[in-house]
Amino acid sequence: MLYQLHEFQKALLQPVSSWAHAASEAFINASNPASKVPGSERLAASYELLHRLGKEYKKPEFNIRSIQAHGSEVAVHERITLAKPFCNLIRFKRFSDDLEVIKKLKDDPVVLVVAPLSGHHSTLLRDTVRTLLQDHKVYITDWIDARLIPLSEGDFSLDDYVHYIQEFIRTIGAENLHVVSVCQPTVPTLGAISLMASAGETVPASMIMMGGPIDARKSPTAVNNLAEKKSYDWFESHVVYKVPPGYPGANRRVYPGFLQHTGFLAMNPQTHMQSHWDFFQNLVRGDEQDVESHIRFYDEYNAVLDMDAKYYLDTIKTVFQDYALPNGTWKVAGELVKPQDIKRTALLTIEGELDDISGSGQTRAAHDLCAGIPKTNKAHYEVAGAGHYGIFAGRRWRDKVYPKIKSFIREHQPVQAKTKARLPKLAAK
Repeated sequence: MLYQLHEFQKALLQPVSSWAHAASEAFINASNPASKVPGSERLAASYELLHRLGKEYKKPEFNIRSIQAHGSEVAVHERITLAKPFCNLIRFKRFSDDLEVIKKLKDDPVVLVVAPLSGHHSTLLRDTVRTLLQDHKVYITDWIDARLIPLSEGDFSLDDYVHYIQEFIRTIGAENLHVVSVCQPTVPTLGAISLMASAGETVPASMIMMGGPIDARKSPTAVNNLAEKKSYDWFESHVVYKVPPGYPGANRRVYPGFLQHTGFLAMNPQTHMQSHWDFFQNLVRGDEQDVESHIRFYDEYNAVLDMDAKYYLDTIKTVFQDYALPNGTWKVAGELVKPQDIKRTALLTIEGELDDISGSGQTRAAHDLCAGIPKTNKAHYEVAGAGHYGIFAGRRWRDKVYPKIKSFIREHQPVQAKTKARLPKLAAK
């Protein structure tokens, strides 16, 4: 019933939001007499704020059309490499007319970014992708809103998530691949590569794990405490609802995006209130740069998706209640996950000093679990002054984290990948 009430409220707010936007435009349009009214700037700002508080936020686009790579502007085309019911594997293909640049682009390492399925769309990693594209061929997992997936496709579980990652790795080709997992997917990514190693499959050259709950017992945060204190049954009865009619996924059991969004806001309510007040003040002052920055952030932050209930509840139990991965009891489709079997994949873990979602030491715990990886192929980096989002977006990501990742990938790029492009020429001679 809660989902239906939310939809009803949204339907009521939509006309108000549209009217508020029109009113805001009227008070800033120089050709409109209303713009001459004393205090029109404040009225326009008030209406614009009301519009943004009530509007519906749809999935944003990556909108990466070009980047600077190897000293040249390179065009970028987004394409689906593999389409699955719950996720698309997207590649950002780079193009250039310069033959020398093309050769360098072909020699760049290949990276798979495993985006989180934890409320926001994969476009939250836009800055991550754009930065990586300067020096890498980039793929990303683009998870689909569960309310758009028909019931006929069945449930989506944590096991399915692991199998999806494995299939994506095989599709791209594991041997020269570097896998970057951000936040929640560090666990299923480690599970996927562990199972591949145990089966004797070719594994990725490296795995970079950023701000994820490998062992959620370490430095528990508010997120961890909630998952630990409430029972599995509580989560199933209090946060799982059926998608209402009108959507392709009608009657699918989900953890709704609007509930997740409420949780995000509740973690730092004062910060968000201050941000909206600053937005109002910047509108009044006409500070366009700060206004645009606020809009870009909240267009992304307020766009959320529903998660299939099976996957969500599996994650709560496996990761945050049973601690199955660090306890060595996690089984995927009946097979025990053994990170110690990974020997040929280098490991880099990254944590933010001020991360209030994945606490200090939670990601670094992967080093002890991956006992089979030589110490010379392991590294850890703590980002001073960075919160959760700061390790994959913004100035700290670009200036501090990315250079570490780039260097680590280059250091562990297989030799044959570095020389592959030159082999045909040598053979011709």
